[in-house]
Amino acid sequence: MSHRFCADLSREQHDPLAGSAAHVERNLLISWPRAKWTRNLRHAHDMPDSLVQTLDAIAADGRRINLIHRREQASDSHQVFLMPERRRFVVPREALEAFLAAWQSGAPLTAWEGEAVDRDLLLCCTHGKKDKCCAKYGYQTYKQLAQVVAAHGLPFDVWESSHLGGCRLAASIILLSPVRKYGRITPQQALPFLQAEAQGRRFLPGYRGDSRLTPAQQCAQLAALAFLERGYPQASLTLQDDTGNEHRRRILWRWEQDGAHGQLQTVCETTTVLRVDTCSDLDDGPTESLVWNATDISAA
Repeated sequence: MSHRFCADLSREQHDPLAGSAAHVERNLLISWPRAKWTRNLRHAHDMPDSLVQTLDAIAADGRRINLIHRREQASDSHQVFLMPERRRFVVPREALEAFLAAWQSGAPLTAWEGEAVDRDLLLCCTHGKKDKCCAKYGYQTYKQLAQVVAAHGLPFDVWESSHLGGCRLAASIILLSPVRKYGRITPQQALPFLQAEAQGRRFLPGYRGDSRLTPAQQCAQLAALAFLERGYPQASLTLQDDTGNEHRRRILWRWEQDGAHGQLQTVCETTTVLRVDTCSDLDDGPTESLVWNATDISAA
């Protein structure tokens, strides 16, 4: 193929962001030097086999594990986060397996407990060994996000992250917790994106939807937020009804902001795009994928 990056092809095909926000709520994050990451999102080359097996077992039990990194973090000491519990731990490398065993057994973790997590974690995928788009686009955006947060004193804790899903949507970003996923965030968008989130608003140009919703509902949610943005930019949405079939859904929302409220009805339908999910698929060429698009929205 003439395309060198899956993210470029995704943009050219108008592959929508909305509907791609699937992500589990329960997360375990472990700081580990990025240079040591493997292609697997939770493995590093210098991890002992016993630790790899423990992490795989935790993941099999339903908790997503990501490795995170930033330059100033010591390589022989790990910051470990549990989300949505919003707990932080500081664990020497030689104690990491003992810490995980204690956590799994429900034993006290007092010896490792760190400062409370009072700011949302902002993770930007820079996992170049998984996909070169995350190295090309992700790292540029990560650097700008970190600089903007520092310069403006914004309430986020910024980290590089291993694979977050949606490599074709790089730069791929997640805020925890609760889960809020974004895609195609450019360095130029870093400030407006962070300002919107700091004000409790979703940054609609990059928002992928609520991970607790179905892809069709995520599509409808983004359309409803865009419809309300001018008059009610901080409106909250409550899903009230969802009817239809696998290719067309009629979705009803109740919205509220500062005492104002109403209902919106959104129609979402499937269309087909040609895309590849990762750069490793480029040689095989794109395949057809069904995506959701909003085709109508009105006050109910």
